[in-house]
Amino acid sequence: MKQNLDERQARILVVDDEPQITRVLKTALSTQGYSLRVAANGVEGMVAVHEWKPDLVITDVSMPQMNGVELCREIRAVSEVPILVLSVRNQELMKIEALDAGADDYVTKPFSIQELQARVRAQLRRSSLAAADAATQVITAGDFVIDIPQHRVFVRGVETHLTPKQFDLLVCLAEHPGQVMTHRTLLHSVWGTNADQPEYLRVNIGQLRKKIELSEEPRYIVTEPWIGYRFRPAGSDEV
Repeated sequence: MKQNLDERQARILVVDDEPQITRVLKTALSTQGYSLRVAANGVEGMVAVHEWKPDLVITDVSMPQMNGVELCREIRAVSEVPILVLSVRNQELMKIEALDAGADDYVTKPFSIQELQARVRAQLRRSSLAAADAATQVITAGDFVIDIPQHRVFVRGVETHLTPKQFDLLVCLAEHPGQVMTHRTLLHSVWGTNADQPEYLRVNIGQLRKKIELSEEPRYIVTEPWIGYRFRPAGSDEV
């Protein structure tokens, strides 16, 4: 697949304590024209995030000093850079925790180089498009003010901090108030047309509700069983 200019110039930070994995990733991604930097653990990874400002972070979840979940949280506190997590099959819980902490996607070890390259391209493409399409658009509806270019959300007049995917999910819902948004539509809108992991949606909806709802009974994001979700910005029964 032909890469655009942004992709050819992209800087990718690989954070993994396994030299064999980092060698494979460095070779596979360098041949695609990316600029690579490697960190052996999460602490070194955060130093690189601050100093090098990568366009994409690929991190293992199981590492000494600072694991991948903690690294995701630290990165999300200072950056919206896409994060791709590497996990093994018996790390399902940690993988979900990483998504909850702000990771955008994951690849399960052992993985094919072609799949990894495709997921890297997808994350860089979405990041590039999001930056290019940012406009002076503010959604004001009910209890919500959503400043899209500034990535800021105010709920009932109070600023609420969301991860990038939670923000994208809220925007997608807020752009269609009162309408039922299917699981597939939300997955494809936020994670891309190849997204087929409903846990992405379930985890992020759950965390989004914790940040914007007034109680455990959802007022704003209502579940439509077996179909999807409906956004009610005023938190009422009216649509």
